[in-house]
Amino acid sequence: MTNLHAFPTVPPFGHLPTPEGVDVVGIDLPVGRLTAYRVVPSGPSKGTVLVVPGYTGSKEDWRTFMPLLRDAGWTAVAISRRGQADSAAPTEPRDYALEEEAADVVRVARLLDDGAPVHLVGHSLGGVIVRAAAIQDPTAFRDVVQFCSGPYGWPYRKVAELTIMHDTAGNNRTLFDATNPLWAYRPDEELPDDVRMVRERFDATSPLSIVAGGHILEDHTDSSAELRATGLPVLVTHGEWDGAWPIPWQRTMAEDTGAEYVVIPESWHGPQIENPQGTVEVFDRFLSKH
Repeated sequence: MTNLHAFPTVPPFGHLPTPEGVDVVGIDLPVGRLTAYRVVPSGPSKGTVLVVPGYTGSKEDWRTFMPLLRDAGWTAVAISRRGQADSAAPTEPRDYALEEEAADVVRVARLLDDGAPVHLVGHSLGGVIVRAAAIQDPTAFRDVVQFCSGPYGWPYRKVAELTIMHDTAGNNRTLFDATNPLWAYRPDEELPDDVRMVRERFDATSPLSIVAGGHILEDHTDSSAELRATGLPVLVTHGEWDGAWPIPWQRTMAEDTGAEYVVIPESWHGPQIENPQGTVEVFDRFLSKH
């Protein structure tokens, strides 16, 4: 039986509607309040899944996928990390260090199911963060899903983004316009819904979060051996056309961590959006084993 902590309800972020049956809640941590989506199945729960989003992301990346997890029988919580969208945003660069982000994940996990271990999913940079969280405290988790993530970064990977943030003293709107030239400078009513949400999120996200995340993604440290040493079951899975990390690196990471390795067809770096049914089936098969 999954026991739910009584998290307070909070307003949704952005203009997109929240799907029916998806709660928007606040999770209070030492850093402040993180916002999250939460779903609970109508029947017995198979367990609790904690989802951690990636670089410049937020819980909203999982808005339409959460009902699929619920319908597959899972209680699930997808957070917006510190500094993302409407989550608490500390004001010192050191507060966005990998170790601090990982500690948040451990703290959230401990609140979800009366302290019992939970299933852990991390997307892209979120995969780097959940790996660090699992290494920090393996007892908080049942297993780890590295989703469209890789073993390490590389120098100058985010040089364009970091240069823009440096030259504009942290102007997120300039970064959005530079990375979305088709939609730059347009009024809200001319933007597709998903693009408008991304711009809303850029405007609300802490520049310190973006800069720190960029540096983490340039770090060449490989902690695959440490993750393997935790003894936690690991799944490495990505879209068949994922271009965020070289796919051979992701395959090697699976070998190095002793992980299962699954390629999700007909998807890129966001299979939960591009092939949601294929993604939930991959997750469900793996999580149900542990």
